[in-house]
Amino acid sequence: MNEIDHRLEMITRQLSVDTAVLNTMAAKFTVALESGLKGDQSSLKMLPSYLATPTGDETGSFLALDFGGTNVRALRLNLLGRGQYVLQEQLSRPLRDTEGEYDYLSSNTTASQLFDFIAQQIATILPVACENCIYPLGHTFSFPCLQENVNKAVLMHWTKEIQTMGAVGEEITGLLNAALSRQHLSQIVPKAVINDTVGTLLTAAYGNTTTDIGSICGTGHNTCYLEKSSPLTGKPMIINLESGNFDQVPQADVDKLVDAGSERPGEQLLEKMTAGRYIGEIFRVLVAGLVKDRLLFDGQMDRMDIPYSISGAEVALFINETSRWLAERYRIVECPANSWQALCRIAELVVARSARLVAASYRGILAHIDPDLAEQHTIAIDGSLYEKMPGYARHLQETLANLLGNKARQVKIQLSKDGSGIGAAIAAAIAKGG
Repeated sequence: MNEIDHRLEMITRQLSVDTAVLNTMAAKFTVALESGLKGDQSSLKMLPSYLATPTGDETGSFLALDFGGTNVRALRLNLLGRGQYVLQEQLSRPLRDTEGEYDYLSSNTTASQLFDFIAQQIATILPVACENCIYPLGHTFSFPCLQENVNKAVLMHWTKEIQTMGAVGEEITGLLNAALSRQHLSQIVPKAVINDTVGTLLTAAYGNTTTDIGSICGTGHNTCYLEKSSPLTGKPMIINLESGNFDQVPQADVDKLVDAGSERPGEQLLEKMTAGRYIGEIFRVLVAGLVKDRLLFDGQMDRMDIPYSISGAEVALFINETSRWLAERYRIVECPANSWQALCRIAELVVARSARLVAASYRGILAHIDPDLAEQHTIAIDGSLYEKMPGYARHLQETLANLLGNKARQVKIQLSKDGSGIGAAIAAAIAKGG
């Protein structure tokens, strides 16, 4: 066995998570969930949404705001009931300009500046002005918040390396209302603030009553579920787990390196092993070691020494062996076939492990809500990893089926596309009472 094959075997062992490891993780996940639900110490925050699933009868015209990463989206739509809606207008704007003209996510920006920019985007999708029109709005805000009611959520801390000042500890709807007032947009009335996982669950449940788990597998990772009897109300309520913070995970050496170099070491450990923002960095760290030891490209591969220089989307290109594009991007003059095969293999390992760990977390949730799997369940997933990453959906579905055994047919996974946007409108409709 040559040296590169030996190192690939070592990486394979480092990233392997067999069924026994996944079952152990799932069991620990269930314990952490139930501990958090009781208010005991847990890495799962178990944040209440103050929303149950929709009846399907919710109708009307609503605005929706989706802020969960490096872009903000504003939508105007008409809910028709039973899973049907008409999207009337939408826009998406980056919160960080690639040319460096502005960056609303940096520590040099205030919350007021950020929310003023967001309010300006909402204004552009309003219909022709009318004197007495009121526009109810649902807001998907995909960061850890202490939810006090359906329309009041206090930001606990930023994730996804966002550093905007003056938002942590503040009430999000208050920040948005203040910005709307400064922009003379008092006709826009926020009705609900939710997490993107909650929006994903709401969107799927609007047309499918078996949906009781919602999850994001994209830039970040998180999951929510429908608790049949909330400790707060004794009634059904969607609970936001903030599952990316689960800390009883089978970390490999590369995960410890990525964690140590992150903004918040020791936190969001599951997310750092699974989310799109981090799988590119895991891949980069592993490949950089091979390049440094001159086992790939004679020690020359542009940008491999720059943290977070590889995105999740680029990992997909390595899996697809899009060698010409990659050779140009990384300024590789000679790229032997075995070098591309090594990169493809590492990318596949990182992606497969992410999907398998996520599947284990779903198994842990199902063990809580239906230990005998006597009922039908649908897991609604949104996000670029599940939708677009080669092999991701297959790995996730196969792993979950393996963990569920002969009860696998009781659980269905479905793509809930644009759950963050449509779900915000559904939340506003539920809060408005129609």
